[in-house]
Amino acid sequence: MIKDFINLADFTGKQLGALLERAIADKAAFRAGKLPATLTNRTLAMFFEKPSLRTRVSFETAMTHLGGHGIYLTQADIGLGTREPVQDVARVLARMCDAIMARTFSHEVIESLARHSPVPVINALTDYSHPCQAMADLLTVREHLGDLAGRTLTFVGDGNNVARSLAIACGLLDMRFVLACPVGYELEDELAVAVRAQGGEDAFTMCHNAKQAVADADVVYTDTWVSMGQEEQRLQREQSFADFQVNEDLLAAAPSHAIVLHCLPAYRGREISEGAFETHAQTILDESENRLHFQRSLLDQLVRVGGIE
Repeated sequence: MIKDFINLADFTGKQLGALLERAIADKAAFRAGKLPATLTNRTLAMFFEKPSLRTRVSFETAMTHLGGHGIYLTQADIGLGTREPVQDVARVLARMCDAIMARTFSHEVIESLARHSPVPVINALTDYSHPCQAMADLLTVREHLGDLAGRTLTFVGDGNNVARSLAIACGLLDMRFVLACPVGYELEDELAVAVRAQGGEDAFTMCHNAKQAVADADVVYTDTWVSMGQEEQRLQREQSFADFQVNEDLLAAAPSHAIVLHCLPAYRGREISEGAFETHAQTILDESENRLHFQRSLLDQLVRVGGIE
């Protein structure tokens, strides 16, 4: 039984697939008004070192749907690693709350929280990975395109935390992951080796030509070119990624059935054009909403069931 949800590489494809199917079933039950309030009187501590619209609203709403409560905490409230060491914060919160969700810069911080907390800890984003986002993304692909096995997801942009989590998930779920990025913005070679070892030689590809990269894509994915903490690199990054915008011209090189995803916030005119965004807005907003549906099922699995088998 795995207590925490920190790294997708900790799980098998069967486990991740079961989480997705459960989220689909729970979403249908919720929309039919038949989802039970399984976490009555349970509390989720939500620690935000980085702000986020979707992460806060989706987790807090998920707890409300399940009959529980989410407490919003910032670095000013906790003083994590400054006023109080991580191990003390983890143990104090675990005495009062039933689970901890954290959105931090350092991946080591969330791993330390998980090591010291007897209650489940959920990675809601670090500079290294974003597992909840990747799972909501693949939930959206599953709903729109059916079975995931054999599908190709092309990520056009920076080899960042979202790309890393998607690459791992694709390898575990028999999908092909393609990263289209400028030279110098690739994912690490060690990750490519690990994904190929799991999913086969074609499971992971890196390409420096965006049109070539989307030629066989079932999913064209993009994200901001400048993540939080990289603001001083904005001009350099925008120049480097100028040929990697998801726009009408690029999408004309992709198969006609391909869907477009963006984890938001979207900077129109940079990583995605206004026209491309609005043409695919319904799918992108489905993806955003699916943060709620996946995380609601995940919370019940971790808190009520006690972990992921």
